Amino acid sequence: MECAWEALENAGYKSGIEKYPVGVFAGSGLNSYLLNLYSNLKAISLDGQQLTIGCDKDFLSTRTSYKLNLTGPSYTVQTACSTSLVAVHLACQSLLNGECDIALAGGVAISAERKAGYLYTEGGIMSPDGHCRAFDVNAQGSVGGEGVGIVVLKRLEDALSDRDTIHAVIKGSAINNDGSFKVSYTAPRIDTQAKAIRTAQLVAEVEPETISYIETHGTGTALGDPIEIAALTQVFRLSTQKKGFCAIGSVKTNIGHLDTAAGVAGLIKTVLALKHKQIPPSLHFTSPNPEIDFANSPFYVNTQLAEWQSNGTPRRAGVSSFGIGGTNAHVVLEEAPVVERKDTTSIDSRPWQLLMLSAKTSSALETATRNLANYFQEHPNLNLADAAYTLQVGRKAFDYRRTVVCRDVQDAVNALQDPKQVVTNTQKIQQRPVTFMFSGLGTHYLNMALELYQTEPTFSACVDQCCEILKPLLGLDLRDVLYPQRNSSNGSKQKQDTPSSGLDLRKMLGRGQEQADAETLQATSLLNQTVLTQPAIFVVEYALAQLWISWGIRPAAMIGYSIGEYVAATLAEVLSVEDALTLVTRRAQMIEELPEGAMLAVPLQSQRYSPS
Repeated sequence: MECAWEALENAGYKSGIEKYPVGVFAGSGLNSYLLNLYSNLKAISLDGQQLTIGCDKDFLSTRTSYKLNLTGPSYTVQTACSTSLVAVHLACQSLLNGECDIALAGGVAISAERKAGYLYTEGGIMSPDGHCRAFDVNAQGSVGGEGVGIVVLKRLEDALSDRDTIHAVIKGSAINNDGSFKVSYTAPRIDTQAKAIRTAQLVAEVEPETISYIETHGTGTALGDPIEIAALTQVFRLSTQKKGFCAIGSVKTNIGHLDTAAGVAGLIKTVLALKHKQIPPSLHFTSPNPEIDFANSPFYVNTQLAEWQSNGTPRRAGVSSFGIGGTNAHVVLEEAPVVERKDTTSIDSRPWQLLMLSAKTSSALETATRNLANYFQEHPNLNLADAAYTLQVGRKAFDYRRTVVCRDVQDAVNALQDPKQVVTNTQKIQQRPVTFMFSGLGTHYLNMALELYQTEPTFSACVDQCCEILKPLLGLDLRDVLYPQRNSSNGSKQKQDTPSSGLDLRKMLGRGQEQADAETLQATSLLNQTVLTQPAIFVVEYALAQLWISWGIRPAAMIGYSIGEYVAATLAEVLSVEDALTLVTRRAQMIEELPEGAMLAVPLQSQRYSPS
């Protein structure tokens, strides 16, 4: 569960997100800790059923879904050594079927016996010296390992659309079983392994010759290694006679055999290799197993860190995992597509960013703050806007909270390390209703909300929409009155250093003081005309409300005075924005037309208004 939480956060998502149904596909090895608890039932305050639900592998995936409030498909996979790669295959199928939008897939194998060893048996699967020598002349078996691995999966189209960080692409996958036509239940089988590999390639629509690395099952056993290379060779020889072009390796030589987590360990290793464009070495290899004819095969054991050449096609790899009992799994990977990222200094980004942190304790909050500052120091070219977004929407909110406002990565580092620049508070998590209040006239001014118009697309889109509707009603573009210099050649400068008044705008444009004062007075006088003031107030209030709503701040109630009443009615869908603007404009025009001292009353009722 901890790793599932961490994996989601690493992907930029928090648990329990309503927008996406998240599936969980996982398997685990035997929980020896559970056996230890059962033997000490008298010393603990839990009954047997509670222990079973809390620890037994049957409840691995569903308990994770329950604790993290994940509502997609959730079921546990048990196919021995191939468990976690089979889970990845099933997760991919669930995504393609539309059963979930995000999937967690992987496995875990951890022993409670911290100092346990094993007895070597000649001809068995365990190595006599504690080393796994995959494909080597001295290979005599594997060695146990422990770990947990989880990958977060999403449909590629959705991941690109949502600007997710993509480490690699699963092009295709396949699973099958050996059946009974083999030496024994635990023995591998060449043709069924080959069929699983070839099916995955066909699903991926890639030719073997374009695959330049295979992360093998590679247990280092006398029987398993030659059979695995024979199966791979059989598949590759269907379309190519080239020799020695595809590297192979086995993560088991590094970390041992992780049992149910072995497949996802190999997958993660290969994804990282694709990401860094380097092939890591397979350890403990001196010369090939005499039962393997590498010289006449497409494969060679990669024994040192090597640059991964692309050869004109995307880098591609295969990952195999074969379980005792005969369930085979193979996945075809491709390097992530190149996605252009905008730099944080782009004029399209907000000039200031809000970084948010929260934790369950004050000490954890301090640790999170130090970690974030260190991360920024290590990644000075990080897109700060992306980081701010992820911290706001991709993290669960806890009671201990901290915020900081900054302009760039270095500014963020300095602010996070200076207690005077951070705002820290403790606030219990609760749903508090929000009321929107909309004022009437008397608070308007030239260039009001100009920085929002320049930096917030939602706000500017609403202003533009309203001003286009108002053009035939007013006979002019209200934006020319509100923001008279919005189309100036210095627009990019304004986005970074937004002036506070029309006078400042004209100074920036090199105008004389006297001329600037005159133009400011003229523009202000124009805006002060009721026929323009009232629509301007409506447009800014309506756009500001839509901006807050787009940020997830939705009002439980609204109240308004004068023009503010029309804004509230429009947001409540009593009026359409077209009808509201027509009414506001006609109302303002009638007040110009009235003789001095006269009063005008316009009733506002809870029904849809007609422009007439």
